[in-house]
Amino acid sequence: MNGLTPLKARWQAASRREQRSLILALVVVALALLWWLALAPALAVWRSADSQRVALEAQLQQMLGLQAQARALQALPTLNAPEARRALEEALKPLGTGAQMTQQMDRLNVTLKGVPAQALAQWLSACRQNAHLVPVETHLRRAAAGAAVWDGSVVFALPAS
Repeated sequence: MNGLTPLKARWQAASRREQRSLILALVVVALALLWWLALAPALAVWRSADSQRVALEAQLQQMLGLQAQARALQALPTLNAPEARRALEEALKPLGTGAQMTQQMDRLNVTLKGVPAQALAQWLSACRQNAHLVPVETHLRRAAAGAAVWDGSVVFALPAS
C-alpha cells in the first residue's frame, strides 16, 4: 500500500472540480475501452452474420450436391475388367486417331495426340460415367501455344476381375 499513499495524498489535495474531471476522464477511458474491446467486435460480427450465413448456406448446398453425386456414382453397378476395357474403347471412338490405348497387366494406358480440350473433358466424363474408371495417373501438356489442344497420356487401373 506504500505505492498508493502518494496517490491518495494527491487526490485529497485536489479540488472538488479536479476530482470530478479525473473521474469523468476515467469513465470516458473505461467506456472507450469497453467499446473497442467488447462492443465493436461483437457488432461487426453481428453485421456480417447475414452475409456469412448466405455464403455458408450456398457452400452447404454445393456440398450436399457433391454428396448426392458421390452416392449416385457409388450406387452404379461395378464393371469387371473386360467390360471396363470395352467401355473405355467405346469412349475413345469420338477422339478418333488422336487417342490410342494399350494394356499392361491391370492398367490401361491411353496416349493422346492433338485432342481438343472440350473433347478431352467429355471423354474423361464418359470414362467416369460409362466405364466407371477414374485416371490414376495423368500427364498432359498443351500441344501448341494458344491452342486448346492437348497431348499426353492417361493411365487407368482396371477393376479386379
